[in-house]
Amino acid sequence: MKKKEQEIVFTKHTPFLAVDVDVLKNDEGKEFPLGKVTALCRCGKSSNKPYCDGTHEKKGLNEIKSEKRKKDNLKDYAGKDITVHFNLGVCSHNAACVRNLPEVFNVRKKPWIMADNAPVEKVIETIKKCPSGALSYTIDGKKHTAFKEKKEILVQKNGSYQVSGGILLKDDMESEPEIDTHYELCRCGLSKNKPFCDGAHKCTKIDEM
Repeated sequence: MKKKEQEIVFTKHTPFLAVDVDVLKNDEGKEFPLGKVTALCRCGKSSNKPYCDGTHEKKGLNEIKSEKRKKDNLKDYAGKDITVHFNLGVCSHNAACVRNLPEVFNVRKKPWIMADNAPVEKVIETIKKCPSGALSYTIDGKKHTAFKEKKEILVQKNGSYQVSGGILLKDDMESEPEIDTHYELCRCGLSKNKPFCDGAHKCTKIDEM
């Protein structure tokens, strides 16, 4: 029997519904029980996070993209042996790239991505750590985007839902991740790029509310 597709289904007025998802865990490895359909908090105010407890019903949800969001803008940063692609519009400002390889990813310089400043293998290794799908790369004319194969939802402490492994995203706004194998969903209710995370949670402590 063919295994059912794992999905995250929602509308602009509902919590995230994890359907047939196998793994929901935090960044310490603790797994949370899942049913066939599990409602996950996206307003940041549930007292039973990561689960939805209905708190949003007091004021209602209207989780739409803001006109003030950073718009999709895919840029290429060409090196001798690798071209790095970056889309600011879907970046969650996780900063894994800056922390892990500052000689290549340095926001204090222009251009901020200098693809030739480290061995290609290190550049690739760092790009693969980007959870939002904002970074990808091309080598020898082939674009590489699929890095995270394990199907799971990772609940970042005071951060986003990091979704990996190609879990389908279905909503009423035809939202599409930059890279469908991995993306980040807003968990605080403050993102201007809903349903995706834009790093707005850095202004609050989601798990301490």
